[in-house]
Amino acid sequence: MPTTREATTSESASASETTTETTVTVRCTGHVRTELGKYEFEYTFEGDTLREFLDELFVEYPELQEMLIAESEEESTHSGWAPTPEELPGTWTKNPVGEQTIAYARILVNGHFNENEKGFDTELEEGDRVALVYPFMFCC
Repeated sequence: MPTTREATTSESASASETTTETTVTVRCTGHVRTELGKYEFEYTFEGDTLREFLDELFVEYPELQEMLIAESEEESTHSGWAPTPEELPGTWTKNPVGEQTIAYARILVNGHFNENEKGFDTELEEGDRVALVYPFMFCC
């Protein structure tokens, strides 16, 4: 029968074996690039999903969360969007509130909008590219 100390050591060894570290290339445009002062960097985080990546990134750069993530449905859309038809072809889903980007900002994984993948549950692999896009927009 293992002692409590042996059991704890065994449990923590199992936990560390199951924790995945992933390194991705982060590319930034527009306001994000201005805020961070860099266009591209490598980022290593614990986990293998976009959600885990963003959670760690936002701890290090909290201003990015405010810049990219919509807190309400109103922040995620612009009043100028065309109205949605009553009947949509195919399957249309939207990320839940709190997991949407603000109007004009987007998060891409390997060139694909996260909304078109699995949202924040999109799996990331070593060497993937994550783009944080918030372009400069000007109106006349």
